[in-house]
Amino acid sequence: MTFSDIFKSSYLENVTAVSALDIVLSLSLAFALGLFIFFVYKKTYAGVMYSSSFGVTLVALTMITNLVILAVTSNVVLSLGMVGALSIVRFRTAIKEPMDIAFLFWAIAAGIVLAAGMIPLAVFGSIFIGIILLIFANRKDTSNPYIVVIRCDGHASEERAVDFLKQHTKKCTVKSKSAQKGEIELNLEVRLKDDNTDFINILADTDGIRSAVLVTYNGDYMG
Repeated sequence: MTFSDIFKSSYLENVTAVSALDIVLSLSLAFALGLFIFFVYKKTYAGVMYSSSFGVTLVALTMITNLVILAVTSNVVLSLGMVGALSIVRFRTAIKEPMDIAFLFWAIAAGIVLAAGMIPLAVFGSIFIGIILLIFANRKDTSNPYIVVIRCDGHASEERAVDFLKQHTKKCTVKSKSAQKGEIELNLEVRLKDDNTDFINILADTDGIRSAVLVTYNGDYMG
């Protein structure tokens, strides 16, 4: 071993493992795709409370995944160590919306494919996925079940409310009923004929009806 070998660093030898041009190009494309995923997420979100921080997370996740895969593809030994290091990471944050899982996997997949050098696949694949989500995610289906909660003051009012709902919906089924002195509460499952929910306003103004509420099962819509 010579004197120069003592100060020789294998760490510094990895500086040029990935060229500066590859780093800038890959991270720039990852940032652009992350912004596109963020845009699609914002346009297709149908939950109760929109979280802008989750959208920013999608951009960051695309770039971070891209960065990790760039390092892994440049060194086989590093890839084995990276697998071991990442295997101990655990996330406890609950995913509230099922669609959020799809966007998380989309961001990770885009970062991986870009870092692997498959730029056309990453770009055109993301555009295709985004178009599909924009078409179908916000599409309202009137066949989805809704729950109508009615509070009325007697049996006669109850019958009028049920008859009214049967006339203005495709299907009306009583799910539960609770009665106490001077008040009856009904929970009915209904399927709408169209997107118009004005019949709830008319029902709430009917004599003997104290309140009428329309909700979906998942709580995304209330009218």
